[in-house]
Amino acid sequence: MKLDLTEHSLPVYEALASPVRLRVLRLLAERPMNIKELAGAVGLSSAIMTMHVRKLAEAGLIATQMAPGKSGLQKICSLAVSQTEIRLSGSSPGHKSHRVEIPVGHYSDFRIEPTCGLATPDKIIGNFDDPRYFWEPERINAGVLWLGKGFIEYKAPNYLLSSQQPRELVLTMEIASEAPATNNNYPSDITFTFNGVVVGVWTSPGDYGDRKGKYTPEWWPAYTNQYGLLKQLRITDEGTFMDGQKLSDIVLGDVDIRRKQWTFRLSVEEEARHQGGLTLFGKGFGNYNEHLSAELFYDEAH
Repeated sequence: MKLDLTEHSLPVYEALASPVRLRVLRLLAERPMNIKELAGAVGLSSAIMTMHVRKLAEAGLIATQMAPGKSGLQKICSLAVSQTEIRLSGSSPGHKSHRVEIPVGHYSDFRIEPTCGLATPDKIIGNFDDPRYFWEPERINAGVLWLGKGFIEYKAPNYLLSSQQPRELVLTMEIASEAPATNNNYPSDITFTFNGVVVGVWTSPGDYGDRKGKYTPEWWPAYTNQYGLLKQLRITDEGTFMDGQKLSDIVLGDVDIRRKQWTFRLSVEEEARHQGGLTLFGKGFGNYNEHLSAELFYDEAH
C-alpha cells in the first residue's frame, strides 16, 4: 500500500491512530482470526471489536469474509496488505504526472443487469432497476451508480508526450459491492480491464449501509448504498497492484500505455465466484467527494 499527504490516505492514518487497532494488525500478521478471537485477545467485547475491524477494513488494511463456524457464520479477518510506503511529496519521487478526473456519469459504454440505478446529488435519475435510464442525458451529472452484473466503461485522454517515459498509472475510485438494500458482508469479484487487457480482479468486501456517507445527501434513502472504500489500482513496470497488494503480472508495457485514448472497464463477470455487483461513488456521495481519476507518472527523457 502506497500512501501520500493527500486526503485519499487519511482513512489509513485514522485507522492506524489507535493502540487497539495496531494490536489487531499485529495479531493478524501472525494468522487470520475471527471477531471473537480478536476481542478475547485484546480484552474487549465483540461489539466494540466489530467497530475497530470495520475501521481497518474501510481503510483497506484488512479483509473480512464470512465463513461457517461452530455456532453459525463467523467473520474471519486477515491482513490485506503486508507493507505500506508513505510518500512525503504529492507525487511519485522524481516523477511528474498527468492527471485526469472522470465523473462517474461520464461513461462511454455499459451492459448491466439489475439491481441498478444512478443519481445526481439532487435526485434519482429515472427509476431503480431500469438500465434504460443509464442513457438518460442527465447521467453526466451522476454522483453515484450501481449495477448487479455486467460492466461500465470509461474513456480518458492520454496527454503523454513522445519525450516522456511512463512509470506508473494510478486509477483512484471509491467503490463497493451492490447488494439488495445493503449488506456490509457481501463480497463481489470486480474485474478491471485497461485498454482491452484484464489487469486484475479484486474482491470488494461489502455494500456499506451501516451509517451515512460523509458526503451522501440527506435525502438519500437510508436503506441503500451509503459509501464505499477508496481504492488505488496501480499499473507499474513490476505488475498491477491494489493498495500495494499484487493482483497480476500485467505491466505498463502490456496495456499500450501510449495510446492516445485510454479505455477503462469495471465489470462483474458471469463466471465470477462472487457476483455481488458494484457501486461507484463520485462527487456529492460517499466518504471522499472525489471523481474517478487516472494519473500517469512519468520521467522526462534526457
